[in-house]
Amino acid sequence: MSQQGHTEHRPGYLVKRVQQMLRHESERELRGVGVTIAQYAVLNALHEHPGASSAELARFCFVTRQSLQDVLAGLRGGGLVEVADRPASGRAKPARLTPLGEQRLVRAAEVMTAAEERMLAGFDAAERLQLAGLLIRCTDNLAD
Repeated sequence: MSQQGHTEHRPGYLVKRVQQMLRHESERELRGVGVTIAQYAVLNALHEHPGASSAELARFCFVTRQSLQDVLAGLRGGGLVEVADRPASGRAKPARLTPLGEQRLVRAAEVMTAAEERMLAGFDAAERLQLAGLLIRCTDNLAD
């Protein structure tokens, strides 16, 4: 087998390729909703963790705090997120979705679900569960 053929079958390469293709597809579709994939990630994290601090959101979204601040600025400017003027406790200022942010998240989640469905086309329920289980195992293996 040639080196190129070998690389194209390596698990890390395949995971990265799927991630890039899904991201490209998602970004294209999310443009119609008016959010980026990074903004969707923050909206979703705030929905699942209302009142989260910037540091928590950065961890949930796998970005740096500086990158998160840039994304939050865009979301605040668009009226999708509000950040408290004062910390609830300590130094962390909690953030929350606005009603417009909730609406935009619903539309963005529909787009993301549709992109994931295209990615999983032809997989039956058992294969979907198996794939999820294998990916979780890979994550757990690398987290050790």
